[in-house]
Amino acid sequence: MRWTTYLIGAATGLILSAQAEAATVRVVEVITSPPRTDFLKKQFAEFEQANPGTKVELISLPWGQAFEKFLTMVQAGDTPDIVEMPERWVGLYGSNGQLEDLTSYFKDWPDYATLGDRAKELGSTVNGKPYMVPYGYYIRALFWNKKLFQQAGIGGPPKTVDDFVADANKIAALGNGKTGYCLRGAAGAFGGIQIFMDTYDGKPGYFNADGTSIFNEPGAVKGLQMLADLYKSGAAPKDSVGWGFNEIVAGFYSGACAMLDQDPDALIGIKEKMDPSDFAVAPMPLGPAGKAFPSLGYSGWAMFSNSKVKPEAWKVIAFLTSPKNNIEWSKFVGVIPIHNGADQDAFFKTDQFAGWFTELKDAEHFVLVVPPTYLENLGVFYDQMVPKAYQQVLLGQRTAQDVANEWAAFLNKEQQAYMAKKK
Repeated sequence: MRWTTYLIGAATGLILSAQAEAATVRVVEVITSPPRTDFLKKQFAEFEQANPGTKVELISLPWGQAFEKFLTMVQAGDTPDIVEMPERWVGLYGSNGQLEDLTSYFKDWPDYATLGDRAKELGSTVNGKPYMVPYGYYIRALFWNKKLFQQAGIGGPPKTVDDFVADANKIAALGNGKTGYCLRGAAGAFGGIQIFMDTYDGKPGYFNADGTSIFNEPGAVKGLQMLADLYKSGAAPKDSVGWGFNEIVAGFYSGACAMLDQDPDALIGIKEKMDPSDFAVAPMPLGPAGKAFPSLGYSGWAMFSNSKVKPEAWKVIAFLTSPKNNIEWSKFVGVIPIHNGADQDAFFKTDQFAGWFTELKDAEHFVLVVPPTYLENLGVFYDQMVPKAYQQVLLGQRTAQDVANEWAAFLNKEQQAYMAKKK
């Protein structure tokens, strides 16, 4: 009896010890959609099977409120071990010392050998330290509906911004609820706004060499005004003033609007709803200077520096960003992969990716613009300031010049503060 009691006690102790040793890695997803969440769960299930001592807990935040909800979590001390990190958030959390420097982890990571130079560069925009591993690139190009263009008597996609405006208005003239441009007026709008403001101004990026913003220069204001004029003329859907990502994609595949500037991730929904022969992806139209300035965005995985399970958290990041898993992820969510050689995969050698690869290869006409992710309050600018002010311009409540001045003043202050710290 005593021996049986001893065995039971010993077994119980072993179980409790194993439970104590088991680690749970909390991961926050912020660019959330049901299919995407399911795909992540599938990858985490595979990770758990390969790492039986580690569990992954996934927390998915709705994208429209993700910035505020995640900030509230952090301010309350409820930080995860890993967060899906949009490029415009890394300045806020990296500059405040809240993210783990991944340098030491890279030293023992076999897959670092094939990690592309662009991924290494973009993951280290804050203080020159790799606070994140990008999982792919979002590059804007122009989706166009071949059927609607044909109905409007237009032979192909617009090559210049003047063509873009003319085509949008011609297609809107078809009537029956058809419009030319899938305008995004809500969260995430600045990606498209920046392209047209830069393209009309003939300058890449956000700042001049002296640190002053380009966004209230005459050309940039003209680009913002063009978007407002398209909306007011009916060349964009009336309710697009409140559209986010899902709405603009639905607007395109439903035929409500004929052109859409978006990243490869839009292909996911569009390919499910449209025959590939009915649409194509072209490079962004060129501006008066003969150039276009598509935005190069990215997201990735970052570890919080106060994590209690750092070795396990790194294993999760390394698993997600391995060449095999990264290319599967890239195909599913619609990003350009991070590892060298991925472009040779047959999936990416199709006409559907032609516009993006043209922009990547033709540096003379297409200058890719990376947001200033080192700025601490870039997320505040993107996700709080821009949508409200942009909607006011679209609705005629404020002038394009007034809003451009406000944006430039905010960015000037942020850039000057950053430059002062670097002295």
